[in-house]
Amino acid sequence: MQRDSTGKHPVRLFVTGGTFDKEYDELNGRLFFQDTHVLEMLRLGRCLLDVEVRTLMMIDSLEMTDNDRGLIASHCQGAPEPRIVITHGTDTMTDTAAHLGRAFEAGTLAGKTIVLTGAMIPYKFGSSDGLFNLGSALALVQTLAAGVYIAMNGRWFHWDQVRKNRERGIFEAV
Repeated sequence: MQRDSTGKHPVRLFVTGGTFDKEYDELNGRLFFQDTHVLEMLRLGRCLLDVEVRTLMMIDSLEMTDNDRGLIASHCQGAPEPRIVITHGTDTMTDTAAHLGRAFEAGTLAGKTIVLTGAMIPYKFGSSDGLFNLGSALALVQTLAAGVYIAMNGRWFHWDQVRKNRERGIFEAV
């Protein structure tokens, strides 16, 4: 992979699971995790960015705990890259964004631009919004000021000014 002038990858991408990476078991009629689809999505999207991908966990965001959020924050803090994208389940994405936002305000994540994104429909379903949301997050992480954001539906939101509208299946400003 190409590196920037400091020898570091310009963008770090952390995978945490969520609908983004779910698969469908047709025999049992259930969704499950096997492996992340992010590398395939980057390839299919013809991404030319230098992205370092690391899977932190593969869980449904409804199962995510404060310890998991602490792990995500720790990895963000320890990442040499100042620009970070996190794939995350949409059900508790705002909770994780709030955890990271409070850490940013406390100075723990100073200088980092962190963008969380996800999908309402699994990537493997073919009609997923995941590829679009991932592309949006990768573009936004390069242009937004340091801070914590959510990128969904072609829009970006500050971590403390967004909610998931479950009835409409979108994220919106509050």
